[in-house]
Amino acid sequence: MSVPAADGAWPARASWRDSAARILPLAWPVFIAQLAVVAFGTVDTLLVARYAALDLAALAVGSAAYITVFIGFMGVVVAAGPIVGQFFGAQQLPEAGHQLHQAVWIALGLAAVGSTLLAWPAPFVALAQATPEVEAKMRQYLMALAFALPAALLFAAYRGFNNAVSRPKAVMVIQLAGLALKVPLSAALVFGVPGLSLPALGVLGCGIATAVAMWLQVAAGLWVLRRDRFYAPFELGRRLRTPDRRAIAVQLRLGLPMGASILIEVTGFAFMAIFIVRLGATAVAGHQLAANLVSVLFMLPLALANATTTLVAQRIGARDLAAARRVGWHGLQIGVCLGAAVGAGVYLLRHGVLRLYTDDATVIAAALPLLAWVALFHAADAAQAVASFVLRAYRIATLPMLIFALSLWGVGLGGGYLLAFDVTGLAPAALHGARGFWAASTTGLVLAALGLSALLALVLRRQRHGEARQSATAVTESAGSA
Repeated sequence: MSVPAADGAWPARASWRDSAARILPLAWPVFIAQLAVVAFGTVDTLLVARYAALDLAALAVGSAAYITVFIGFMGVVVAAGPIVGQFFGAQQLPEAGHQLHQAVWIALGLAAVGSTLLAWPAPFVALAQATPEVEAKMRQYLMALAFALPAALLFAAYRGFNNAVSRPKAVMVIQLAGLALKVPLSAALVFGVPGLSLPALGVLGCGIATAVAMWLQVAAGLWVLRRDRFYAPFELGRRLRTPDRRAIAVQLRLGLPMGASILIEVTGFAFMAIFIVRLGATAVAGHQLAANLVSVLFMLPLALANATTTLVAQRIGARDLAAARRVGWHGLQIGVCLGAAVGAGVYLLRHGVLRLYTDDATVIAAALPLLAWVALFHAADAAQAVASFVLRAYRIATLPMLIFALSLWGVGLGGGYLLAFDVTGLAPAALHGARGFWAASTTGLVLAALGLSALLALVLRRQRHGEARQSATAVTESAGSA
């Protein structure tokens, strides 16, 4: 049995192509796996859009609430990834395995809190100010997702560990299998199966299907960890180890600001749906289509960010800091270029893309103006994703959290509210309604991308200068001793 090993030594002056050749083999399985995750929501949107506009509105608001809870807590759980990556790069494999056990304890603790919030969603209901009909459907949907959340967080721990040890295909296969189950099950539960006396459940059926698929993914992940000989050197064992306060504290010191950053990023966008629902079912339905499209597009820079931070963390663990700097900066360049190209392409094809979601001309008309922002939005999204992930590999998360808060909450969400509802009476008519939220959100995202990229450049420059000083000191001491 071979012992897993981190990526081998990098060339002394690795080029952009060298970095791309190492990033892309790790990125494409993550990309497909993340597409499978987003496809869960895409499938629900496509099915419910053809079922009833009322259910689609409930799905939009309910999804925003669930994503807010799940993504924020997931950010804490996956903090084990950079830590595992460094141990993996240093070939301290049992310690890397120990981190997975502690991530599971963190996931279970957060799941207890999150499921409670979803089962009793009073804060989200108050923010949405939805009609009684939409509220009733939203509550049913969130109750089903309360049972899905523990499985989702446990699988996040499994996913973070596998990505950190350059094993993304193990995640991809399971998530594709989960999607293969989710599609027919959601269709059957949303529309019903008269021959089986299965009633049409609408948006509730989507929640039930998600819960079933997520728990089966957890079962499959556990089976892989126990059966695949690749994991033997990590000494995972067959039972969950007792909580290690020190290891949990280390993960939380990185994970809490990471989770807060992701929560700020997601709520700055997802809360748009909660506020836009006040403008009516058509406005929120149009926003839901645009939001889902942007979420699908984001999977490409997210995959690049995951792959880049994996390599950076492993190189840091192997004490190859020059290679860590190069691959981190090259990953940012690749992400921005691809983000701009994909965003521009989707904007040019926006009419056809929206028709894949629905034939409702009213909903398409509501969504089209929002896509005018997609090219710039996506390029900025790619830059902030890669930059923030690389900073996490260096265990820097608090300052990025503050950048996210000022840019996405202050400028994006706060500015969007002022524009959309014309609170000051000064907003131009073209930016009233959902368009105001999208304009402000894009502006905030650009500011976040610039701030995080500048911070990453500063961190890498200081590290390089620090190495140069150490090298000069070593040469001086060597000459003196001679």
